This record gives sequence, C-alpha cells and structure tokens, in this order.
Amino acid sequence: MKYTTRQQALLLLSDGTIFHGKSIGLSGVAFGEVCFNTGMTGYQEIFTDPSYFGQLMVATNAHIGNYGVNEKEVESDGIKISGLICKNFSFNHSRPDAAESLESYFKNQNLICISDVDTRALVSYIRENGAMNAVICTDDTPVDELKKTLSEVPNMKGLELASKVSTKAPYYYGNENAKYKISALDLGIKTNILRNLAKRDCYIKVFPFDASYQDLCSFNPDGFFLSNGPGDPDPLHSAIAVAKQIIAEDKPLFGICLGHQVIALANGVSTYKMFNGHRGINHPVTNLVTGKGEITSQNHGFAVNKEELELHPDLEITHLHLNDGTVAGMRMKSKNCFSVQYHPEASPGPHDSSYLFDQFIANIE
Repeated sequence: MKYTTRQQALLLLSDGTIFHGKSIGLSGVAFGEVCFNTGMTGYQEIFTDPSYFGQLMVATNAHIGNYGVNEKEVESDGIKISGLICKNFSFNHSRPDAAESLESYFKNQNLICISDVDTRALVSYIRENGAMNAVICTDDTPVDELKKTLSEVPNMKGLELASKVSTKAPYYYGNENAKYKISALDLGIKTNILRNLAKRDCYIKVFPFDASYQDLCSFNPDGFFLSNGPGDPDPLHSAIAVAKQIIAEDKPLFGICLGHQVIALANGVSTYKMFNGHRGINHPVTNLVTGKGEITSQNHGFAVNKEELELHPDLEITHLHLNDGTVAGMRMKSKNCFSVQYHPEASPGPHDSSYLFDQFIANIE
C-alpha cells in the first residue's frame, strides 16, 4: 500500500450491494466482516480492541478523528480492525494532549479507511440483512475481481481468531508484591482489564491462548481469568479444556465475553453466531441477582444459548440484555465461577459494571 491523495472508494458487501465513499489516503483493499459500533466516543480504544480482529468497522458517530490519538488510550499493541468506514473523517484534531492525528496513526499502521459514506443507510442495511463479509477498496480494483476474492473470504462462523491476537509468550502485569496472583488466558485481552485487576492489588501473568491448565497453575495463582477476544469460541478446544479443569478443581474463575462463551462450552452449553451482534457503549443490562440496571460496553458477535443454559442444573443466568433478552451473564451454583457477555472494564464506556472485578476478588478471598 502507498500513501496517496484522496480518491473515490467503495464498500462491496458479499450480497453484491455497493456503497460509495472516498479514500482518506491509503491505497489498497481490506476484507473482513462488516459490523457497526454505536459509541459516540472512544474510537481509539475500539480500533485497538483485539476482539475486533477480522472486522470492518462502521462508525455510527458522524465525526471520527476530531480529537486525534493518545498513546495512553490503546487496548493492545496496535490497530486490530481490518478497516474503517465512516461519514466525516477529521484530518485536523483539537486536543491538547493528542500525540498525533488519526490520519497519521492510520498511515503508520497501514489501515485503510473510507469516509463520506452514508453510514445511516449502511447501518440500516446491516440491521435488516445481518452481518456479512465485505471489502473496502480505494485503488480502482475492478468490482468483478473484488467479488471473486470476497467470495473466498471465510465466514466468521467456525473461524478461530484468538491465535492471531494472543501473546506469543507469557508476560507479567502489575506489582509483583501484590496481594493476589492471577493467571490470565489471553484470547485477545484488553489492556484495561489488566489495569482493573492490577489496581485491585493483583499481579497478573498473561498466558498464550493455547497454554495448558498446568501452565496456568505453574504461577501458583489465587484465581484464573479467561479474556475477551475475536472469532468463534467453538474451535477453542484448548481453552475449553482449560476451563473444564479449572471448574473441576473449583478454583476462582472469571470470564469476559469470549471467555464467558468458553465457560459455557466447557459446561456443555452451546453458542451461536448472532444476526448482528452487540457493539457499543450504551447497551442496557439487568442484573437478576440485585434487580438493578446497568448501562454497559459491549462487543460480541456470538452468544450463549439461553434455552440450554436455563435447563442446565448447575448454571443460572445472572444478567440479561434488555434489548433482545440474550444472556449477558451467568454463574455456577456449586463452583466458584462466573462470567459476563460484556465489558466491565469499559474503555470506552460507563463504569456501572466495574463491581464485577470486586466480585472476583471477593470470590478469591
């Protein structure tokens, strides 16, 4: 890819629908599953969230890039989305502590972005027709050629992506003299999850996605954590086996998003690909234990089978998504294990659910 001046660009959906826009500068093509995020802020955290690996992001906020980027507001080692589709791209930014513009950030990491797209029409189309594979093109590649290549892009269903974003070697986070030690399985972990654990006096050792139960136990942890991440949970056989062993030993276990789905699979409860998924920072959830409502940050395209969960003798639903009634949280009745289908660490998003980290520490104690 080379850096060029702005030119005409397009988004081609797998069903043949085309939306037109303009390139923000990088020339090339980018493939992925198209999805949309309804958040009004926090674009840098969204772009660097490993859970978005393999996806073309549609930003529903009309302005993207207006406050630049800040090196402290990343959730991983770089941009993880496959490409960006937006309405108005701000080439100039007005934030005193911004390190650089979003344009230069994209240029340095070779991220293709198209702007001037009718994102309201696009989101309406995705909502009606479901998430699907797509390609954004800024280099005049013929549409017939794009269609042929797009037809060969694998569907997200059945796709294992945790290995693409997980750490290659174990690493430590936090104060080594902290009160608690946590072994975390990295399926695509966000940095702010580690920050939340560390500020609760935890020292965390983060392990690759395919680490064994013995590997995690070698740290002699007080608790175990299964992280968020991209792709279908069903192919994660190693992580599912690890979850089964942790549960069998009745060790304190907490899972978020993909980790939540892995815990369900470890208990024999299936997962499924959602029509659209939940992505945004204003999703309403009700806590069935306390009766309180929470506004949550969410990012997932798969969910746990509610009917199977309700019939499971040792699982109970703790949280429900108020928009569609999908499972947003669960816990085991006889084991020290719970999980949620959303992001209590937020970043971006509200802090309504940060108590879940405190609940994890209470379970350890």
